[in-house]
Amino acid sequence: MGDPASRLAETLTRAVAYVEAGADGIFVPGVVDPAVIEVLVQRIEAPVNVMVGPGAPSVRALADLGVARISLGGAIAIASYGLVSRAASEVLTEGTYESLSGDAPAADLNAVG
Repeated sequence: MGDPASRLAETLTRAVAYVEAGADGIFVPGVVDPAVIEVLVQRIEAPVNVMVGPGAPSVRALADLGVARISLGGAIAIASYGLVSRAASEVLTEGTYESLSGDAPAADLNAVG
């Protein structure tokens, strides 16, 4: 959000204020550029948490950059809603069910919990 030229500086300014106010970690949603993440980790004197999803670096890459924690946020739910939408559309328009072919085996689902 905001002017691309000032986003990083604004994020760092806010992070410093939060840490000074007692925050024990900084959550930065929407950042996927490894170079920006590296600057955030180097300049913020608290653990940095990053929201991940498509286009974000891998867990290993983020760990190598010094990210303390990742969050999937709503990404799994959003992906699930996408499947529901595609499946419903397919049933209504084609009368088929192929979009459901990536389902988890019932035994795996029963083992969760």
